[in-house]
Amino acid sequence: MKTNSNYFFQSLLILLLATGLFLGLKRFLPNKIFSEKPGTTKNVLIDSMLLDAFEAEPENAAQGMTKDDSLAKQPIVFEEKDGIVFPEEKFENYKGNQYLIPFFEQLYQLETTKNAKVRIAYFGDSMTDGDMIVQDFRTYFQEKFGGQGVGFVSITSESAASRSSVEHEFSNNWKTQSYLNIKYPLRSFGINGHVFFANDTANAAWVKYKAGRSRFNTQLDHPTLFYGSAKNKNGKLTYVIGKDTIQKTLTPNRILNTLALSSVPLKQFKAKFSKADSIPIYGFNFDDGVGVHVDNFSQRGNSGIPISKFDVATMKAFQEQLHYNLIVLHYGTNVLNYGTKDYNWYDRSMTKTVKRLQECFPGVPILIVSTADKATKYELEMKSDSAVIPLTMAQKKYAIKTQSAYVNLFKLMGGDGSMVKWVEEEPAMANKDYTHFNFRGAKKIAKLIYDQIDYGYQEYKVLRKSKKVVPPKKKSLIDTIFSETEKPETHE
Repeated sequence: MKTNSNYFFQSLLILLLATGLFLGLKRFLPNKIFSEKPGTTKNVLIDSMLLDAFEAEPENAAQGMTKDDSLAKQPIVFEEKDGIVFPEEKFENYKGNQYLIPFFEQLYQLETTKNAKVRIAYFGDSMTDGDMIVQDFRTYFQEKFGGQGVGFVSITSESAASRSSVEHEFSNNWKTQSYLNIKYPLRSFGINGHVFFANDTANAAWVKYKAGRSRFNTQLDHPTLFYGSAKNKNGKLTYVIGKDTIQKTLTPNRILNTLALSSVPLKQFKAKFSKADSIPIYGFNFDDGVGVHVDNFSQRGNSGIPISKFDVATMKAFQEQLHYNLIVLHYGTNVLNYGTKDYNWYDRSMTKTVKRLQECFPGVPILIVSTADKATKYELEMKSDSAVIPLTMAQKKYAIKTQSAYVNLFKLMGGDGSMVKWVEEEPAMANKDYTHFNFRGAKKIAKLIYDQIDYGYQEYKVLRKSKKVVPPKKKSLIDTIFSETEKPETHE
């Protein structure tokens, strides 16, 4: 007993000494406990083009490619389109609904005629992994405007097991190439940023889909395969519907080919590919052809920059088949890990990315969704990361320069300190990593984004009805780089 007592007092003495030493040295420790230097994490993917863009910044600065902070206080004035002009905006409150007029008009036609259809491509990173945010965003549109189905689904997915909007399984012998880490694929990437090959000649590669459980995803409408061109004319697709086994030959003659599996909705099916090596496979589409459909093209670790590698001809072929009316770019989570508050390099890279999308999808409006809040530990207290606001400013700048609409998600969710509140409130709406939302929080985020779009749509209907034109008072500045009028907050 005496020995145990000695151990106890020795341990207590060591603990007291360590505590005293820490308190004595605390004032000499850095304000931010964790390193801000960019680095790789074993379980986190970072796209190669983001690394290239960040590492090239010192060279760009040496060449005089610095940010332009001029004309920061000038209003943003829009040019009339179809007799409609939204009121001018200030930089700090920029939304850019003027650039969504073609999308709003298509929604209006759908709402009034019931025969039109609307399709949205939603590109994102781990924030939308497993159809998070997007599945609820899709539901809000389908509740109001109609539509059934989850849209386009890839052949394989790293988040298939966590996705509830469609049950998705696949064999492990698919050869996958992603725009995240391959700049020059064997064949062009699909709209999902991937290309898949069934190159295993000994075992058939397969994929299986089963309808989800939400009320707009209870069946697989018009299941259609999308695949590319190849010299191989021997590829076969075998699938089972009920008691019938059906085999069809793949005809990869065009840059993009489609194969409809059924004219009636299915609950599930399993498709096997044989003798299909060298044929680029992209995925399956499921929709009922009316109402609104939203495709989720999420990729963990993505900055958005890899989209700039899309092949224009291939994307135009996808557009001929899918007819997108809006493209959403929801990025930023992975860009916050680079120990900088100067995102001029990201502004330049994403400006090129958006311009490439505009070349691939002429006339299709683009909506930029900013990074959400992210909390980091400063002096043992979780606070909004000091890089969040500078990044949202960069995202707003390339939205304005490219004539894209903009959602400031950081502000919508509550601004400074909001992520801490979302994590710590009961019930919690975000995870303990102080970065990602849980399903409850994702649904709220989806509603915030949807509500801003819908508010702009309601304003559009008023302007459309009256054809009320707000005359520009000053020269348009949409091609000008605006400076920061919202000063980044720092934590001393």
